Amino acid sequence: MVEVKPITAEDTYAIRHSVLRPHQTIEDCKYDQDSVKGAFHLGGFYDGQLISIASFYPQSQQALKAEPAYQLRGMATLEEYRTQKAGSTLIAYAERKLADMGAALVWCNARYHVKGYYEKLGWTSIGSPFDIPGIGPHVIMYKELA
Repeated sequence: MVEVKPITAEDTYAIRHSVLRPHQTIEDCKYDQDSVKGAFHLGGFYDGQLISIASFYPQSQQALKAEPAYQLRGMATLEEYRTQKAGSTLIAYAERKLADMGAALVWCNARYHVKGYYEKLGWTSIGSPFDIPGIGPHVIMYKELA
């Protein structure tokens, strides 16, 4: 069973690097928003080991009007643990936490190849796919929390 707990931004770097940005440096896995006021990071733990991560930042999305809004970034689960439902457990926990904090919306720039994953979690896409240089095609996904 996966346990979700708060973690530090620094705790996310190794998984961000190995899963999301293996072709970049560990420095590229440090996001400018990691320490902004209101930001938080969650980890999914399996048998005490950190296997899944996600970071959340107070950030509106101009294509969406609901406020306050939070952006999800750096969502990743170690490949060998993806059958443990760590990612969906972590997202469900985050959605409850954000709703309790008064957030109306959570959104992300999802890699296009995982669009279906977010749709299974009740998220909706908006707009056309776009490219993030060096990473690939993405689409804006969101979920209203009210």
